[in-house]
Amino acid sequence: MDANTAGARSGPAPSFLSALARGPLVLDGGLSNQLEAGGERLDGALWSARLLAERPRAIVAAHRAYFAAGADLATTATYQATFEGFARCGADRTRTAELLRLGVELAREAASGAPDGRPRWVAASVGPYGAMLADGSEYRGRYGLGVAELERFHRPRLEVLAEAAPDVLALETVPDADEGRALVRAVRGLGVPAWLSYSVLGGRTRAGQALVEAFAVAAEADEVVAVGVNCCTPDDADAAVALAARVTGKPVVVYPNSGERWDAARRTWAGPVRFTADRVDAWWAAGARLVGGCCRVGPTTVSEIATKVAARRR
Repeated sequence: MDANTAGARSGPAPSFLSALARGPLVLDGGLSNQLEAGGERLDGALWSARLLAERPRAIVAAHRAYFAAGADLATTATYQATFEGFARCGADRTRTAELLRLGVELAREAASGAPDGRPRWVAASVGPYGAMLADGSEYRGRYGLGVAELERFHRPRLEVLAEAAPDVLALETVPDADEGRALVRAVRGLGVPAWLSYSVLGGRTRAGQALVEAFAVAAEADEVVAVGVNCCTPDDADAAVALAARVTGKPVVVYPNSGERWDAARRTWAGPVRFTADRVDAWWAAGARLVGGCCRVGPTTVSEIATKVAARRR
């Protein structure tokens, strides 16, 4: 399938790329915290992906909350949806493929139902290998697998998601430059653009590699239309945006966490919220064209980001 075929089938894809070129676009916030705000429980290895099978209308409602707040794009509930993860819960490959496609369909339904008629887009979330393990290794990387093995893991899921015709594939929360290489290889020939977004800590990937090396993985990949960071502190995001733009020459995607930290002993979030919309102007100046939030960032902050972005568009 070539890019022209994909664009003809999905319709909005060329408009998304044109809008990205103009920028900035507002991403949504944390899907999990919005689902929990709606009363959903997300315990278990499948996390929010469990609701694809059990509570799909709750996912639509969460997407709609972010669109109502001013988001231009919804990220699907497929971050933790994998053939291997669903198999452990009794779903065969056919059923898992149905659920992956459903994630895109639910986000598209929410986008088409936005009341003001503005274009909205759908990003199909593709989490790292460690998300499937559900043991925290998604924040460490270094799984003991080579690039070829990781490519073989990711490719089947990416093929199914691409067939569902999202506007973009969100290769997100990637902790390791080696997994970044695998994902860049795995999206080749799918006919759907992608962004590559690392989870970082103190100026390096979670696996400890220099960000120059990690960002360079995507510099020559035509399929990757934006590069950046997510699921990190706002301060780490500040430092990474300009570097991603300089290394790759591509638009930058940035959507950090609220800045709070998870206290595992008390099983609660602690510390102050450090993410505010006031950071958006500096990110834009440094090269960001896709801006939003990740964990603990909700519709209120997305609305404030949207107000900032609207001023940019005038």
